[in-house]
Amino acid sequence: MKQLAYALALAGSCVLGAAVATTPAHAALETYEAKMVAADAAAQARADMVRAFGAKKPKPGQYLWREVPASAGPERVVISLSDQLAFVYRGSSLMAVAAVSSGKSTKPTPTGIFSVLNKKTMHHSRKYDNAPMPYSQFIDQYGIALHAGHNPGHPASRGCVRLPASFAKKLFTVTSVGTPVYIGA
Repeated sequence: MKQLAYALALAGSCVLGAAVATTPAHAALETYEAKMVAADAAAQARADMVRAFGAKKPKPGQYLWREVPASAGPERVVISLSDQLAFVYRGSSLMAVAAVSSGKSTKPTPTGIFSVLNKKTMHHSRKYDNAPMPYSQFIDQYGIALHAGHNPGHPASRGCVRLPASFAKKLFTVTSVGTPVYIGA
């Protein structure tokens, strides 16, 4: 019931166009309702991208970034798995968009509403041959993270969201533990 309340509160703030409430640092909502809210956030982000950046869409390894003052509101990250794009907001203003590479069908990226639980400038995978994961922002207790990595523009990871390296570094500086992350199909 508590998860449903979080999802509905977040959905209401998205619909009203207000700043999205920050989910608690321990929250990971993978309920049907949370997945629908995240999918709606991804659809809205696509429309916001056109308004903010015109017809430009980043190609694999690329990103677009514009300065939005910190006073615009708290940051949030929206991932669109179908578009293989990440969107960064400050308040209701879209600040950045980047091409990503999410999880393959055999190791899919989870969908729903998450928050940044932990950040490490340089992490090495404990599961996958000590693979480097620069600018890691972990969103669950199983090791799923947003991090710099190979970005072919299609799903190629083992569940993480790989970001262009320079974008991952910039994103790392504007987010904090507790920053909401919406991952929509």
